Amino acid sequence: MSEHIHIHHHHHNEVTQKSVRLLILSFVINMLLSVAEIIGGIISGSVSLIGDALHNTSDAFSILIAVIAFKIGNKKASAKYTYGFKRAEIIGGFVNLILLFISGCYLLAEGIERLINPQQIDGLLIIWISVLALIIDALTAKISHHDAHHNSNMKMVFIHNLADAFGSIGVIISGLCIMWFDLYRVDGIVALLIAFYMIFQSVVSFPQIVNILMNAAPDNIDIEQVKNSLLAIKNIKNVHHLHLWCISEHNVAIECHIESDNNDIIVEATQLLKDKFGITHCNFQVENKSCGECCDL
Repeated sequence: MSEHIHIHHHHHNEVTQKSVRLLILSFVINMLLSVAEIIGGIISGSVSLIGDALHNTSDAFSILIAVIAFKIGNKKASAKYTYGFKRAEIIGGFVNLILLFISGCYLLAEGIERLINPQQIDGLLIIWISVLALIIDALTAKISHHDAHHNSNMKMVFIHNLADAFGSIGVIISGLCIMWFDLYRVDGIVALLIAFYMIFQSVVSFPQIVNILMNAAPDNIDIEQVKNSLLAIKNIKNVHHLHLWCISEHNVAIECHIESDNNDIIVEATQLLKDKFGITHCNFQVENKSCGECCDL
């Protein structure tokens, strides 16, 4: 005889609605900045400024993707999507990660091209436009930084914006070098540095997001420690069919079979897992005797 017992604790470590509204404003401002950079690039003859405008446009769309993901993630669970929609934020983060990697590869190619074939540009005009871009990028990065440490989607937005800010500084330095020393290749060197930063960040962040999408056990929780902690509870004879995964970035779930003659140990087990491991979603099947190899997974 067995009994299924399911206990769920809600997690409140979420991105605020205020942050989402500010991101929408950031999207609009970044699109306007991209238009200004394209016009400035055409007037000044600066390929680098037009390239930065295209990169900034991809960043603006990364913000839009993040906003859409947050909106979907806030929807309540349904009969079909019983776990809710929080994983939409992870999917949004994955899309933004791909955009970050592609943008980095694009800048890498542009940087190499500028080193081989340096372009003559109007240094003063790109400096003024880049100063404006730096202010906007810094403000956007500040908005996304608040939630970046606990949300991978917001982290991708922050890295996009931070790379843009560094890019604007680089373009300003390039403009000064062009104005004072006619060093046109500095533009290519700065582009390469920014490209390496973007590619590195996307590669480093890739495993975390993919692990969540693949229902992998969290890196910070040892599944053997979880099993041994459950076995240490009085009246628990055996623990098997144990699965551990992330429903969303901060909601860890566990499913396992527990062999015991006392169903009351479930409350103790649930509290132990929450306090010791931060597991918020527990699904236990209590059995009077082990089911053996009854489960394939």
